[in-house]
Amino acid sequence: MLRCLELAKLGLGSVSPNPMVGAVIVHQGRIIGEGYHQRYGEAHAEVNAVNNVINRFDDAAQLLSESVIYVSLEPCAHYGKTPPCADLIIKHQIPEVVVGCRDPFDQVNGKGIEKLQAAGVKVTVGVLEKECLDLNKRFFTRILKHRPYIILKWAQTEDCFFAPADQSQLWITGEESRKLVHQWRGEEDAILVGKNTAAIDNPQLNVRYGPGKSPKRIVIDRRLELSKELYLFDQTVETFVFNEVKTEFDGKVKYISLEDFNYYVPQYILYQLYLQDIQSVIIEGGATTLAHFIKDGLWDEARIFTGAITLKKGIQAPQIKGDVVSEDRVGNDVLKIIRPYVV
Repeated sequence: MLRCLELAKLGLGSVSPNPMVGAVIVHQGRIIGEGYHQRYGEAHAEVNAVNNVINRFDDAAQLLSESVIYVSLEPCAHYGKTPPCADLIIKHQIPEVVVGCRDPFDQVNGKGIEKLQAAGVKVTVGVLEKECLDLNKRFFTRILKHRPYIILKWAQTEDCFFAPADQSQLWITGEESRKLVHQWRGEEDAILVGKNTAAIDNPQLNVRYGPGKSPKRIVIDRRLELSKELYLFDQTVETFVFNEVKTEFDGKVKYISLEDFNYYVPQYILYQLYLQDIQSVIIEGGATTLAHFIKDGLWDEARIFTGAITLKKGIQAPQIKGDVVSEDRVGNDVLKIIRPYVV
């Protein structure tokens, strides 16, 4: 199952809104095939693992009928972009399945396990369950909470300031931290900023210093006051502009008017993103935007860099409380990762 998890992680940034899944086929204590879900709309992990066996061995049918398949998430039981993986396992007469965790998606949620058991397959559920659940926290958040998984990210000075008082641009962190942030962007579906951050920093919000695709871009611009000359509007990436003026398309830029800009703005935005199949969002600022999501409890993880500089005055960094998951050095900076308290 640990190998399943290693394989599944290779799909990070490529399979959303599907979950990341790894599969390993074992015959008499020896791994004979493995696979993972590589890209949305393409073959699932179980299919790739079975094909791996078929391509490697002339007696694949016999081997499969004597093997155990380990899979990090419950095999699907419905027709989606691909046929049901439970049917595939039954077809190849694999007698035993070990599942990391159940799939809460309505069209699966126990149905894959039930179909396998009804066909006489031995099924074990809950092996490394905690790790398997954590692997797909983005997918589970979207399915169960009807919103994307939210990662808050900001940099602050040693004396906890977010930016100079005049809101001028200031690099608080070093190059190593900036490269890490670009790697993160390639792992998530979208990145969100407020109007002031867009206007002052003119960010490209893409992946320049790391692997992966550039995320979709999201900006909150209530009265549509941002200049169309900003990188945000360069038509290179799908971009959502939440406002109170209009709902229309302009190439890759989608203007979405919210029902009410005075109340529940974060909630409205996240539900609209859920409807767009966006599974995860990094919120990179500014301080007011971050504070709104913190205040409403709409966050799942905070990644906070502290740079080795002081400002003595300026815009205060957001205040957040939660469990510190890790604290590490990145170059000359300190990176702290926080998750909400478990109630």
